[in-house]
This record gives sequence, C-alpha cells and structure tokens, in this order.
Amino acid sequence: MRNWIIGAILAAIFWFISSLHFVDTLNSVPMIAQLQLNFRTVFVQIGALCLMFPIIQWAFLTPLQEAIHERNSHLEHTFAEAESLRNEMGQMRTDYERRLAQTEADARAQIQAQIKEAQQLRQMLMSEAAEKADELVKRANQEIEAEKMRVMGELRLGVVNLTLQATEKLLGESIDSAKNRRLVEEFIDKIEVKA
Repeated sequence: MRNWIIGAILAAIFWFISSLHFVDTLNSVPMIAQLQLNFRTVFVQIGALCLMFPIIQWAFLTPLQEAIHERNSHLEHTFAEAESLRNEMGQMRTDYERRLAQTEADARAQIQAQIKEAQQLRQMLMSEAAEKADELVKRANQEIEAEKMRVMGELRLGVVNLTLQATEKLLGESIDSAKNRRLVEEFIDKIEVKA
C-alpha cells in the first residue's frame, strides 16, 4: 500500500513539474531543441512510470517473491526430509549390521554346539561299538572255549575208545567195562594237567 502512495505522490510531483513554465524554457534551449526532446512528455512519462512500479510490484514481483519463497520452503522441506531419510537409512544400516553380526554369532555358536554334539555322538557310538565288539569277542571266546571243551570231550572220548580198542586188540579180550573206562579217563586227566 505504501508503494501505491509513494508512486501516486511522485506521479503528481512529475505532472506538476511538467505543467510549470520552466519546462517550456528547457524545451526552447537550442541544444535540447536539436535533440527534439520534450521535457513535458518526459516528466509525465516518469510520473506514469512511478505509478507503474506499484502495479508491477503487485502484479508481478509479489507473486514471484511468494513463488520463490514457496519454492525455497519446499526445497528446505525436501532437503530436511532427505536428511531425515538419510539418518533413518544410516540407523537401519547400523541395525542391519548389528543383526547380521548377531545372526552370524548365533550361527557360529549353533554350528559349534552341533559339532560338539556330533563329537559326543561319535564318541558315544564308538564306545557302544567298542562295547559291542568287546561283547562279541567275549561271546566268541566263550563259544570257542565251549567248542574247545566239546571237541576236547569228543577227543577224550575218542582217545578213550581208541585206547580201549587198542588194549582189546593187544589183550585179545573185551575190556569195555566202566572201571577200565574210568581208569583211562583218569590217566588222560593226569596227562592234561601236566601239559
């Protein structure tokens, strides 16, 4: 509003100046007359220009300044939002790296636990296998001993029978009595004890 008042005052002053008599005197100066310059028109145009400045300000400069201010505000808001997003991305990256490190640590711990469990299972299986092997060896030894005893019994019986048959052939008579059989078995037992 102030610009309108100043423009109107200046326009009035220049219109007033253009109506004064000294302007006609200026126009009659030979040098100015050669330029064909009309000072009355110049002062009226300067006054009109002073009135145009507030109109230009109102119609063009003020909307332009508002648009520039709005654009600056929008840019500041965009930059602030971008900075906020950048900070948020940094925080998310930090959180992601922390979670990744924690996940890696958990995975390593789990792998170590499973390796330890596998080693314990291996040791347990090996001890079970060793126990079974020992049991099989013990059972095999028992079976061998039983077979040995059976074979020895059969062998003893065979030796007793052979001895009795040989004795019968030497003596020419039958000596297959229980007493003779017992005597031969005792003799074989004595020989086995010495061996």
